[in-house]
Amino acid sequence: MGTEESLLKLPLAETFNLETAVCSHGLFMMSPNRWDPLSRSLSRPLHLSNSLDNTDIPSVSVDVTICQPQQDPHSLRIEVRNSASGSAPSLSQEQQDALLAQVKRMLRLSEADERNVREFKRIVRQVAQEEGEETQYMEDFSGRVFRSPTLFEDMVKWPRTLSMARALCELQWELQHCSPSISEDFIPQTPAGKESKRRQKVSKVASKLTSRIAESKASSEDYMNLKLDCAGVLEENVQPSFPQNDIESDLHGLNELSTTDPPSARDRIGNFPSPRELANLDESFLAKRCNLGYRAGRILKLARGIVDGQIQLRELEDMCNEASLTAYVKLAEQLSQINGFGPFTRNNVLVCIGFYHVIPTDSETIRHLKQVHARNCTSKTVQMIAESIYGKYAPFQFLAYWSELWHFYEKRFGKLSEMPYSDYKLITATNEKCNSLQLSSKESEALSSFVDQQK
Repeated sequence: MGTEESLLKLPLAETFNLETAVCSHGLFMMSPNRWDPLSRSLSRPLHLSNSLDNTDIPSVSVDVTICQPQQDPHSLRIEVRNSASGSAPSLSQEQQDALLAQVKRMLRLSEADERNVREFKRIVRQVAQEEGEETQYMEDFSGRVFRSPTLFEDMVKWPRTLSMARALCELQWELQHCSPSISEDFIPQTPAGKESKRRQKVSKVASKLTSRIAESKASSEDYMNLKLDCAGVLEENVQPSFPQNDIESDLHGLNELSTTDPPSARDRIGNFPSPRELANLDESFLAKRCNLGYRAGRILKLARGIVDGQIQLRELEDMCNEASLTAYVKLAEQLSQINGFGPFTRNNVLVCIGFYHVIPTDSETIRHLKQVHARNCTSKTVQMIAESIYGKYAPFQFLAYWSELWHFYEKRFGKLSEMPYSDYKLITATNEKCNSLQLSSKESEALSSFVDQQK
């Protein structure tokens, strides 16, 4: 392919379906991902380099749209456009490779992923034959759990809300488009060890930046209209039904969703920020700008650890290639040393990396096991009970659980890949808890039918 091409193609295995691969986890609804139910395509910005973690390479992004043409279902069509102009960019071979690598990661297109898909479905068929269970929904599940183009994005998004992901992408757009003088204002020039001595000055700088960004936004009438349209779209605070460690919440990726805006309201959303883009920000500014609260400090520590080379994300992912219990234990230990990564968050990140034998459990798991399997459990017993139910699908316990949970939600809400943006709030944990005892007759019938299939 020549360097002037703005169209990339990626060959696919026969088992691959873009719609089911993307719409397999709530992460697909989080910014900067944009799933179009009509064209069945995924759009988002991607970085032009895979080496942004601890280098000084500028962060340059392009917009990509990924589709699986009906006339050529055995390949992905990846259209690439300049984020600013929308024109076709000139891509070097290295940049093409970087974009394809990110697409492959999101959609789990490696040979190991393909082997996992085939083996999971083989085990599902075997269990169905031996135990006579209705598991067609598991066979229909893609066997691929959608994730981000980078491990850093996955780690920051767990466990975050949709509004926080959007705010971080808006911030990235501001970092790319604000004048250099504004950028300099919120990058601390003081060494980290002396930063506390100048807290008051930093606070004034952050306030100044907030004011100047507001002025910058106000200069665009379209942007102001966008913000007015988006006003009031905030997630409700949800208290976990049992304590969680560190930054863990009682939400799965599927249930961390809220009302989102239509594609026309996404003009000022950039890419997900890279570690370097976040590392030099002031904590108080980041907390206020993105409504992160105390999580801002933890995100900055993660970003700075990556930039400083203390946290090697590539090494962490390479360890997954071993696909062994030893590798899992090593990874879990390394993740536990990162500030804010308790068991639930840690297990979700390990799922994103590619380990499926442990189910991240929280209050949503407890609710699901009670509704679908009539099993009462607590925070202390939920892991054991989940293993007793899904252990027969080892080493893919999570895929069995997740495909069942996903099927349960589609029974109730309809096909999630066809759900409009305005209806994402229907599957938040807040809404689920409020309506758990107020199901319509149609929903109750669907739930009863599904539960009967599991007995």
